[in-house]
Amino acid sequence: MGDADRTRIAREFRSFTEAAAGAGSPLYVELAAAVAEDDRALDLLLDLPTDKQQPMLLFGAIAFLGAPPADADELRAVIRDDGDRIRETMRTRFTQTNEPARCAAVLTAIGDLRGPVGLVEVGSSAGLCLYPDRYSYEFDGRPVGPRSAVHLTCTTSGPVPVPAGLPEVVGRVGIDQNPLDPSDPDDRAWLRALVWPGPNAASRLERLDAAAALAAREPATVLTGDLVDRLGEALDLLPADCTPVVFHTAVLVYLERDRREEFAALVRSLGVRWVAQEAAGIVPGVPRDLARPDSFVLSVDGRALAVTAPHGGRIGWL
Repeated sequence: MGDADRTRIAREFRSFTEAAAGAGSPLYVELAAAVAEDDRALDLLLDLPTDKQQPMLLFGAIAFLGAPPADADELRAVIRDDGDRIRETMRTRFTQTNEPARCAAVLTAIGDLRGPVGLVEVGSSAGLCLYPDRYSYEFDGRPVGPRSAVHLTCTTSGPVPVPAGLPEVVGRVGIDQNPLDPSDPDDRAWLRALVWPGPNAASRLERLDAAAALAAREPATVLTGDLVDRLGEALDLLPADCTPVVFHTAVLVYLERDRREEFAALVRSLGVRWVAQEAAGIVPGVPRDLARPDSFVLSVDGRALAVTAPHGGRIGWL
């Protein structure tokens, strides 16, 4: 890899500072900017496959092996002194943020469905978003569902269709190339390492632990493999009398454009409800100018409906 790859990686880390700022993580703003200017850090990343050069994979690996660096100087020292372990962790792990708070947006997207619902999440990680019926919610103070250990609060703007109650979920199936086990301490530690440091970290970690405990008690069915190759099989595992819902959050961004198009065409052909939370322009057919870099677009069946916070907590209906 040459100068063009170095420039590309540096540009990606500079771009990441916008998302980190929007997510309320000033530390990751500082660290990402430092990586973009540091030859040793860029050399470490250049030694990895292209799909392993992501900012969150680097920062997650460092946090997993110890703790997030306190500042740019400590980041440079950790990369200098522990580069081999960081590199190996990045080779064997994947960016698999699993934020249960994203279920609030999923709930608004499927709240009009009546009768039993079967959920298939592609890119399911540890499957913590497969339990929207097991969590409780507050939309601008309005409660939905009986109080749960995982209680999600959400602010809204526009005519958000807040449902009166929770869906009746009768099937949960995940698909992931490297599924995580919510009952495994090592996998839970990796999920915790992917939580961005900042003022919201404590509440996110508490929510993550509670959701993982719930998922461990009631394991979902998980298929290991590619989201296109195994989607039909996953849908076949749902009960026959339910409405199937295929959903995902921040997954398609990791696919090449042709594969995204193939996945979108497949889902559209299956006659299922399709719920996506992705960056603007990532879902085929969803315009690129709907949201800032620190927001997702919620779409249903390929139609953009709302702008949401990447880690939950905010929905703005379009």
